[in-house]
Amino acid sequence: KIMGDDSILLTATCVRIPTIGGHSESVNIEFEHDFDVQEVKSLLANTPGVVLQDDVENFIYPMAITAHDKDDTFVGRIRRDETQANTMNCWIVSDNLRKGAATNAVQIAEYLLKKEMI
Repeated sequence: KIMGDDSILLTATCVRIPTIGGHSESVNIEFEHDFDVQEVKSLLANTPGVVLQDDVENFIYPMAITAHDKDDTFVGRIRRDETQANTMNCWIVSDNLRKGAATNAVQIAEYLLKKEMI
């Protein structure tokens, strides 16, 4: 973008903030087939435990402070990765003290009970 050369394929995410705690990850996901970004957003928005925050124009996207003291996982900045076929990039944030091994273990056990798997 800086060089004005569209032939250079690049995916970049920059975040410059201090945090008290939390996990923030730039995640690159490759699908087997082409995908619709809006469909991915819809699936995420309707997934229990996931909060979609994806309105960059209005500065609404996941931040560590958003996830602080919450069990949910926040996902945003969802976009196609133009450097690879069938690939998207997103930003995922959660409170690593709340959404970690203990909370995940409880949620997995609750799911298994609900589905009568244990």
